[in-house]
Amino acid sequence: MAHARATGRRKVAGLVLIDKPSGASSNRVLQTVKQLFAAEKAGHTGSLDPLATGMLPVCLGSATKVAGLLLDARKSYRVTASFGAATDTGDADGAVIARSAAPQPSPDDITAALAGFVGSIEQIPPMYSALKHQGRRLYSLARRGEEVERKARAVTIHLLEPEAIEWPTMRFRVECSKGTYVRSLVTDLARALGTLGHVTALRRLTVGPYSEAQMIGIDRLEAMARDGFEALDRTLLPPDTALDGWPTVMLDAEQAQRLSHGQPIPADVSWPAGRVRLYGPEREFLGVGNVLASGELRSQRLFLHEQLGENPP
Repeated sequence: MAHARATGRRKVAGLVLIDKPSGASSNRVLQTVKQLFAAEKAGHTGSLDPLATGMLPVCLGSATKVAGLLLDARKSYRVTASFGAATDTGDADGAVIARSAAPQPSPDDITAALAGFVGSIEQIPPMYSALKHQGRRLYSLARRGEEVERKARAVTIHLLEPEAIEWPTMRFRVECSKGTYVRSLVTDLARALGTLGHVTALRRLTVGPYSEAQMIGIDRLEAMARDGFEALDRTLLPPDTALDGWPTVMLDAEQAQRLSHGQPIPADVSWPAGRVRLYGPEREFLGVGNVLASGELRSQRLFLHEQLGENPP
């Protein structure tokens, strides 16, 4: 992957939807994109395992403020699982630690097992994950041969749909809430089928409102970088696209100014309760606010402080 193209940094802002290649870490991809754009700061919206490919939204500049909002977004994946063997990592990058000679389940058994995971379920995160235990990443403990107790976490599986079954391999699509570990899902599905299993291929298709067709590969981005920043900047999406479908509130200059100073403003009766997108008098995106039951609108996260007369953070 490319090294930095310039020593200076730019106040570029926006999101680019990277199609992460297999074998690369999410952080490596993030740093490459940051260097190509010569951005002052950058962040992504949730790591993909090195084995995985697909959508990794990279937020540049002030757009990093939507990264946390996209962490909460629904995501979808295409998963290929192999049954009959378990690995220490839960995917094909790990070493086989156990095998099963269980017979092939019937189509009805597979259908019933998949249906049993749709809805709200509890998962135990894998040891090979970035979660922390007493200040240390679980994967660092796992690499030392240590295993610690992990608490089950509630997640939601919105869709679990088989696409192809050629036993012992199954390919399926899953749509799920934040915090879902697909490797744990495959491990639990294998258990429900009376066998063992692990992920052999994983591709993230969507994150929130963003679709697979919007992704751009690193190789293509590097090629565009040779034509300069103008070509690169055309790939950027505005930060408010991450909030597509959120209710919108239009503010006048005085309202925007008050919010920029942390002051609540009276909410219009036409504004919906809850989180909203905020736009200024020139229809510029200002950030996120919360319309409270008390009849007030409070800012939660403002993006364009410069336009509101504030210094950027």
